[in-house]
Amino acid sequence: MRMLTRGMMPSITQSAQPGQATLCLAQVSPRDIGGGAERIALDLHQAYRAQGVDSYLVVGTQQRLAADVFALPSLAQKSGAWTRTWLQQAQRLEDATWPGSWRLRRWAHSLATPRKQWAAWRGWEDMHHPGSADLLRLPPCRPDLLHLHNLHGGYFDLRALRWLSAQVPLLLTLHDEWLLTGHCGYSINCERWRTGCGHCPDLKRYPAVQRDATAFNWRRKQQIYARSRLVVATPSAWLMERVRASILMAGVIETRVIPNGVDLDRFAPAEDRRELRQALGLPPDALICLFTGQRPRRNSYKDFPTIYAAFQQFAMQCQSADRQVVLLILGDEGPPETLNERAQVRFVPFQSDETSVARIYQAADLYLHAARADNFPNVILEALASGLPVIATGVGGIPEQVQSLEPGSRWVAHSPEAATGWLVETGDSAAMAAAIHHLAQQPSLHAQLARNAVQDARQRFSLALSVERYLQWSAAIVAQETGQAHA
Repeated sequence: MRMLTRGMMPSITQSAQPGQATLCLAQVSPRDIGGGAERIALDLHQAYRAQGVDSYLVVGTQQRLAADVFALPSLAQKSGAWTRTWLQQAQRLEDATWPGSWRLRRWAHSLATPRKQWAAWRGWEDMHHPGSADLLRLPPCRPDLLHLHNLHGGYFDLRALRWLSAQVPLLLTLHDEWLLTGHCGYSINCERWRTGCGHCPDLKRYPAVQRDATAFNWRRKQQIYARSRLVVATPSAWLMERVRASILMAGVIETRVIPNGVDLDRFAPAEDRRELRQALGLPPDALICLFTGQRPRRNSYKDFPTIYAAFQQFAMQCQSADRQVVLLILGDEGPPETLNERAQVRFVPFQSDETSVARIYQAADLYLHAARADNFPNVILEALASGLPVIATGVGGIPEQVQSLEPGSRWVAHSPEAATGWLVETGDSAAMAAAIHHLAQQPSLHAQLARNAVQDARQRFSLALSVERYLQWSAAIVAQETGQAHA
């Protein structure tokens, strides 16, 4: 069994010797089951344990029972009798449907946490999570390093970074821009995050705030970082460029770009697509386009209208064709929509089981991804590994994932022998429709891009490679900190 040791920089394959302590690591994430960022934290944790590392997952919300997963204490658990009493009253009213029940529930929450409610009313970001102080005490071994993922989501007190970074090394992987801004997860076209926020153009953008205190939030974050010591990773060079121009750098001692990775044993081309489609109830000979995300129709950072419009335009061109076309939306619910006698939109609810998700990828022909802002979406990596050419908007780190047939404002063109998909400009549904039509009409080109996608994913985006990079870096960070402590 492979081990990493404390106080030295071992290779990834080096075994611990008798008397040497194994490295103890803890991933910190909003949930143990969730979307892309949560999945990355869980994948790293499980891969570490498979390699013999003492790894634990600490989350805000725990959905499954496991000996290596721990939930941070809730506000009720860390508060006095007054708060507990009123939170219990609010909980009893959760399922009430009689008139006025929602108002009483809101009052109960307000009475339970008056300071928290006052801060929310002021537009201050929520940092009242006293359970963060227990983070180091939850795992059975004291972590040698904390690997922090998304810290928004209503579970973590950002002010704890100062104290935590004085206790153990903190490795922070950014999955969006929230740590750099006055409230939003992605700044999109707003550049105020560079100079202090304030006069926010969109307070409702996730995570939303009630009033424009974004300048206060920005300054408070800046002060927290200046008193902390952070090692920062991003999966994309695009996000790292923004980190280096941000307030976060006040506390950063080292940075590194480490792309996300996917399980290539699970996400791989189907051996028999027709049989798989039959099992999933999908037309065996249809052209199936896939888009996936958590409630993508409601996600302000995704751009479902562009995908829907592109598919509509493509469907208009298919009315006289013999082949059916289907747009499959994974991660949302709703009745099927028939666009014409040859074209249909279908919805599949969110799937927490990765094997089920992989089967849906394997049943598709093309992967579509439109976004107004994105970092390094794992869904694109999963599609590439499954042998799906990707047609996507070239925002954020997506041009680092997809090698496009056509050039654009932020990417160069690749030959058919190297391309893995087709990038279009933000909101350009006509270009996306044209790309779908082009690949649908040229089976040999589609097949070439599918082969390229699998090969590129295996070379650049394997989970094993990501795990190796993080483990080696984590061991080096701990060794450096231990050496400084002994000096």
